[in-house]
Amino acid sequence: MSRAGYYRFLKSGAGSAEETELRDAIQRIAIEKPTYGYRRITAQLHRDNLEVNAKRVLRLMREDNLLCVRRKSFVRTTDSDHGLTVYPNLTKSLKLNGINQLWVADITYIRLLCEFIYLAAILDAFSRRVIGWALGRTLEADLCIAALKLAIARGRVEPGLVHHSDRGSQYASGDYTDLLKKHNIAISMSRPGNPYDNAKAESFMKTLKYEEVHRTEYRDFEDARRRIGKFIESVYNRDRLHSALGYRSPVEFEQSLRLQTELSPEQA
Repeated sequence: MSRAGYYRFLKSGAGSAEETELRDAIQRIAIEKPTYGYRRITAQLHRDNLEVNAKRVLRLMREDNLLCVRRKSFVRTTDSDHGLTVYPNLTKSLKLNGINQLWVADITYIRLLCEFIYLAAILDAFSRRVIGWALGRTLEADLCIAALKLAIARGRVEPGLVHHSDRGSQYASGDYTDLLKKHNIAISMSRPGNPYDNAKAESFMKTLKYEEVHRTEYRDFEDARRRIGKFIESVYNRDRLHSALGYRSPVEFEQSLRLQTELSPEQA
């Protein structure tokens, strides 16, 4: 027997119970949240008071065939070939330090058995929280207006707020831009041919496709509305851990910001 093999033998008895417990915890999280990679699972284990490093979690997940595989990117729904007014990109010089400073908007398609439907969503760029969304059967501007009205109705419009989107006809339409101007929301649009200007909104759409749409067979439009709404409001906003937020959910992240704001005067 080799020296290394001998020491592995000595450690196997003491470590087997601990490793079995860890594997069980990893498998439980992987079953409950099958889209989590090893980094998010490591973060969830830390939240469950299990101290383990990401390399070990990666090794165990690889051994147990628990690593998830990403699907290919989805088709774009942007039609920027129109004669409507477009607005300059205001986000290049915008430095965010709180919520309700920048909203980002995007549209994606969802394929049902016999038709395509479309989702318009608006996120707070700082917290990644979806604050407005609407599902419809057409790509008309009314779909995006419904999502915008929901975001406005939630009372998150503050002075200096900027709304950013691509140059699609839905966002450049008079009805949409008039609603933004009515609430004193500055209008910003992506530069032509630049996929990174609206990356946060597009990242959410990819997450939605991978973690919900591609894993679900919707019976009809109403079933899709119910399930997608549940994913957005209950899973994505309240439960899903975001690496950009220190592995917290958007709702948890916003709550921590409010707590800091409440405590700061007393600390001063």
